[in-house]
This record gives sequence, C-alpha cells and structure tokens, in this order.
Amino acid sequence: MPERKIIENAKEVLRIEGEAVTNLVDQIDEQFAKAVETIKKSKGRCIFTGMGKSGLIARKIVATFNSTGTPAFYLHPTDALHGDLGMVRKEDVVILLSKSGNTEELLSLVPMLKRIGTLMIGFLGNRESQIGAECDYVVDVSVNEEACPYDLAPTASTTAALAMGDALAVALLKDRGFTAEDFAQLHPGGSLGKRLSLRISEIMYTGKFIPIVNANTSIRDSIIEITSKRFGTTAVVDSDGILIGIITDGDLRRLLEKRLDIENLTAKDIMTAKPKTISQEYLASFALQQMESYNITSLIVTSEINKPVGIIHLHDLVKLGLQRR
Repeated sequence: MPERKIIENAKEVLRIEGEAVTNLVDQIDEQFAKAVETIKKSKGRCIFTGMGKSGLIARKIVATFNSTGTPAFYLHPTDALHGDLGMVRKEDVVILLSKSGNTEELLSLVPMLKRIGTLMIGFLGNRESQIGAECDYVVDVSVNEEACPYDLAPTASTTAALAMGDALAVALLKDRGFTAEDFAQLHPGGSLGKRLSLRISEIMYTGKFIPIVNANTSIRDSIIEITSKRFGTTAVVDSDGILIGIITDGDLRRLLEKRLDIENLTAKDIMTAKPKTISQEYLASFALQQMESYNITSLIVTSEINKPVGIIHLHDLVKLGLQRR
C-alpha cells in the first residue's frame, strides 16, 4: 500500500473517532445529570461491568474513578454469575457498558442485580435496547459509525464510552469539591504525588546549614560563608536577624569586574536588597516554579516576620522529580 494511502487511512480513523467524541456533547442530558446525582448520593461503590472491549474500557474508567475520589471496581459479568456477585451490595451503583445494549452476559446479570436492589446505569450505544429498558438511567454513548471499515472492531464506540466515562468522573469530582490536595493523598508515590503534596518545610535546610551573615560582615567572611555552605549565596540580616538582602556568587563576580579593592567593603555594600523569598507552607513544586520564573537557583525561606528559617536549592528539587515532564 502506498505511503500516501496509509496516511489517509490513519487520518480517517482519527476523524471518525474525533467526531464520535464531539457528538457526545449533544448527547449529554438530564439522564447524565441524574447518573451523577445517583452516584454522589450512594453510600456504596460504583461497580462497572461489560464484556470484551467494553470490559476493558470499564476497567480504565474504574481506574479514573478511584484516582478522583469515587470508589469503584470492575466486575466481570461471567464471574459475577459464578460467585462474584457476592461482592455487590444494595447500596452500590452498577454501570453496565454495552454498544448494542443487548449483550447476552449482561442481560443474564440484570435480574440478579434487580434482586439485590442496586441502582443500574447503562452506558449504552442503543437507548432503546433490552438493557436500556431495565436500567434506572441511560447515558447515551452511541456513535454514527465505527472507524473499522467493516463495522466489526469496536473503535469509535469504545473511544466514545471512554470519553463519557471521563466526563462522568470529572463531573463527580467537581460536584464533590475534590481538590488537588485530595488528589495528592490518593497519589503519594512518584513525582506526581510529590508535586501535589511535598511542602517546603519538609525539605528545606535549616539551622546551621543556612548561609547567613550580618550586614557588617566583611566581604572575606561573606565569601567564606558562601563557600562553606555550598548554596552559591548567603542571606544578609540586620542586628535583629531580619533579612535585608542576599549575596550571590554572581554578585561577587560582578563586583570584581568593577573593582579589585574590596577589603574595606561589608555585606551590606554589595548585597541585593529585597530578595525573592518564600514561605515554608508553600508546596515545593511552587518553589521550583518560582526559581524557573526568576532564573535563580536558591530561595531563602522566611518566617512571618521575615527572618530566615531555611533555604532550598534548585538541584534538590530537580532530584526529587518535581519538574513537570
């Protein structure tokens, strides 16, 4: 097959699937809203079920639900009929995924769910189907055509169902007031969890590790402080310990470019006044953003009365994997 034709075929698939998702916007109605309200009010869990490709999509939606604060699990229809139905409780909500709405295994499961008394929501490609008639609410995930030229392999239909699942999860997230902090509690591992939860107070250098000199400290001693603490900078404080400036390696280089007689100078003579600082209550990821924004490699952490209580360095934040990828 010519390369041009391959490219055309791929673009056609994406066009069909893109239109399938776009068309869902007009298919969201009061049934969708009632589904959100039902899940929100439920004291149980969301149980997703579906056969074949629909089952795979159901598993992905389950993962999205769990990560956004709505407890959920996947129940295989066949396994349910052979004992796993014991996991279902009356207070649960069951979401059934089916393109045709007439999936035999799901139809066999429906009477059992009714006997338990759970509410049922259909994610269906055919609202007028047998399963649709049995569900309390039906979310329309129908598509005009599949990307498969023979209309056999589920393609656009599974993409639409997945997108609608995301819409349901995010609608629930917003309705519940789920915050970034809530998300962080469910994602403690890896760089994502760190970006959302790690605070400056947990990683900053404190006490004797903070480079600090007095305003009247000599240039020689200021250089020693910068070198020994290895942050490439030092805080400059007044007699009350209040931060009034900083001296960086760059400040020293620029000074030496202008003059060599520096022995009689003190810290206050060459410091940069009103430096950028940060509070220890902020997220470490915010500190990284500040450093990148101002093109600096360290930040002095200050108290409410502007006294240095810590310092953080860009390299430490990068090592923690806080940068966005």
